[in-house]
Amino acid sequence: MENFYIALFLAFLFFLGAVELGKTNKDRIVTSEVFSAFKNNYLLVYCLMMAGDWLQGPYVYYLYTQYGFNKGDIGRLFIAGFGSSMIFGTCVGSLGDKYGRKRASITYCITYILSCMTKHSPEYKVLMVGRILGGIATSLLFSAFESWLVAEHFKRGFEAQWLSLTFSKAVFLGNGLVAILSGLGANLLADTLSLGPVSPFDAAACILAIGMAVIIYTWSENYGDSSEGKGLLTQFKAAASAITSDEKIALLGAIQSLFEGSMYTFVFLWTPALSPNDEDIPHGFIFATFMLSSMIGSSLASRLMARSSIRVESYLQVVFLVSAAMLFSPVAINLFMKSSGHKGGSLTPTGRLLLLAFCIFETCVGIFWPSIMKLRSQYVPEESRSTILNFFRIPVNIFVCVILYNVSNLDFFSPFSSYNFRFLKGVRSYSFSLLCLICLCGMIVMEI
Repeated sequence: MENFYIALFLAFLFFLGAVELGKTNKDRIVTSEVFSAFKNNYLLVYCLMMAGDWLQGPYVYYLYTQYGFNKGDIGRLFIAGFGSSMIFGTCVGSLGDKYGRKRASITYCITYILSCMTKHSPEYKVLMVGRILGGIATSLLFSAFESWLVAEHFKRGFEAQWLSLTFSKAVFLGNGLVAILSGLGANLLADTLSLGPVSPFDAAACILAIGMAVIIYTWSENYGDSSEGKGLLTQFKAAASAITSDEKIALLGAIQSLFEGSMYTFVFLWTPALSPNDEDIPHGFIFATFMLSSMIGSSLASRLMARSSIRVESYLQVVFLVSAAMLFSPVAINLFMKSSGHKGGSLTPTGRLLLLAFCIFETCVGIFWPSIMKLRSQYVPEESRSTILNFFRIPVNIFVCVILYNVSNLDFFSPFSSYNFRFLKGVRSYSFSLLCLICLCGMIVMEI
């Protein structure tokens, strides 16, 4: 592996240490021991849940190829997962408001464990069921746990500002450190120990079972609107009414959908952007660098949210602007620099500039997550929280399904496929221009 990758990783690691160690009293929130115990319990559960999710990521596509499925078959499996999250996940996730967020969190564990179990079967129909279950679990992951946390936080009488500390730590640990460790762990199980590509899914199921046990024995139940006789359709109408009647909630949903849409699309585009001529790049190490960048962002967010004089709405506009600039970098760089790479070669100077820009974008992602969580805790009504959070994800799932369909047709699923470079360069530039515009739109609607 080239020294450039190591140097970049160490530079971001040093910067993360400087951000963390450089915090002053103004950057820290003074809390109580009772709150610390509550926060640590939630972080333990959240990290276990995220580990169960992250462990599966590196080997999903590879496992499907080992079972002999082609690109089109695999594309349909991925589309089924996001489509399931949009349709079934929205319904199941919304039930948390009526029947309890603790129950919804347990349902997440059970559903994802069943999804992991289906990976042992090479049958396409069984794997399709697994993707559908995984889509439902994803909706629960991004709604049930946050809804439980916010309700429990205020039910126990903790200060509102303390919630931002939990959010930033959750992103720092669950979306950063746990992601890196999970990637290394999956590689250890599947490759180093030669246990095969199914082993990370078995490990994920075990971790989810441990997390479910912690939830069962340490969490209390809380609800949104649990009125008798209030069905799912009534909940949907109430949530839709809340969104349409309150401009702030509607704008918040638009901001989340726009940014998440660009973020998920970036996941599919960064590999062909860095290696347009099939250059040899260390995907795992680059992913770890991205996650380290996200940790820097969450650490910066915790400092920003600790200062009451700084409004989240204000600095998020800067985050969107920087994100748009970083996503526009492939277009700008390709206008002034020509790629001189070749198949199997090292990362080109153009690729190095793009990698640095993408790391800055991931830093913005790290700032975005805890910040948007705080805004949701302020503006989304408690009685319909889970339902509204799932509504927010519907446009994202539609957007990703469309992207996946086109990615499948354009042969982007394999980063080492033999596609026409000029055609890819044009499509890639267009795609990143679109992502740039999406982030700018998010900045424009940031009027809460």
